[in-house]
Amino acid sequence: MRGAGAYARVGVESGVMSASPHQLIVMLFDGAQAAIRTARLHMQAGNVAEKGKAISKAIDIVNQGLLAALDHERGGELAGRLEQLYDYVARLLLRANLHNDERSLDEASLLLEQIGSAWRQIVPQAGGD
Repeated sequence: MRGAGAYARVGVESGVMSASPHQLIVMLFDGAQAAIRTARLHMQAGNVAEKGKAISKAIDIVNQGLLAALDHERGGELAGRLEQLYDYVARLLLRANLHNDERSLDEASLLLEQIGSAWRQIVPQAGGD
């Protein structure tokens, strides 16, 4: 079993290493959604510690990944609006964790899905990715 886990980790790492910047952002959206799904399951099962870990992972992805990736010079007003939206999503996730609020998880997930869906529709220009 250890070999399979190591292989899976290498597969993820090589996927990250070979991904374009555009693909990396898509991977961040996917990772945040996976963490939120995990958090919801643990919340419903009453597993407080694991719920907290999953929500913390989602918050880290939003703050350390999506928010940190914003380019305010090139992104201008759009980057500023996304920054406000990511901050709001992080606050929703924090509220969900503190109050076992599944509706806050749902709202965070919906917002990330909408932004992620728009991001997936962007076709990177050759060389500018």
